[in-house]
Amino acid sequence: MKVDKKRPSPARGKLEGKIALITGAASGMGATAAQLFAAEGARVIVNDVSSAGEGVAEGIRTSGGDALYIRSDVSDTKQVQRMMARIAKVYGRLDVLYNNAGIGPPQDTKVHDLDEAVWDRVLSVNVRGMFLCSKYAIRLMLDKPRRGASIVNTASISGIIGNSTVHASAYTVSKGAVMALTRQIAVSYAAEGIRCNAVCPGPIETPILAPFFARPGIRRRFEKRVPLGRIGQPEDVARLALFLASDDSSFMTGSFVVIDGGVTSV
Repeated sequence: MKVDKKRPSPARGKLEGKIALITGAASGMGATAAQLFAAEGARVIVNDVSSAGEGVAEGIRTSGGDALYIRSDVSDTKQVQRMMARIAKVYGRLDVLYNNAGIGPPQDTKVHDLDEAVWDRVLSVNVRGMFLCSKYAIRLMLDKPRRGASIVNTASISGIIGNSTVHASAYTVSKGAVMALTRQIAVSYAAEGIRCNAVCPGPIETPILAPFFARPGIRRRFEKRVPLGRIGQPEDVARLALFLASDDSSFMTGSFVVIDGGVTSV
């Protein structure tokens, strides 16, 4: 029998050659995902309102990756339009949008005590911001011949079961809206080869939860709710987002993937 002595092809990253925009990527899950996506071959656009996003992009470039930082408030139409125009100019297309930007201020509380300004701000960033980024990203995705594209949205188990630990009402409502938006994008653009799925994290070690964890007893209350007995790490969610962004999930759209250490199974 003749043996094929050809050397195997070098391994390719899961996002090799893809252009990926990650919003809210200056810290937490977004920064971790930006580093992971770049390591898997993507050219990454790091978006955030914080200038720390440039440090994330620089770290990727120092490690041999390709990254561009664009400062933009996702809740502002003109800023999102400018961001997408720059992506089109620099890269010519967009293959992946990871809608990760979101806020969960500690002032968010029970409905009867919730300040309307807090409600408006949370919904503006978490829902309007995701709508705007999706709207203009999809236009860019549709502008090129069909090649397939993926949108990954950050939802939360709070949109599924409510939030009884810290009673963050506006945040909970916003994540329910994210799930509805995910469904609608999925069914509206499947024929164009654009997939849309959402990750639904439980408690994760991120800057959003840090103020809550600083309160006496709150961290322990979160941990006691998790059957796996620990708070999740940004890497846990980033690897799930990578799967949904990549062609490995090519038959998935309109899905909500829970990553919560078992909280919603109890």
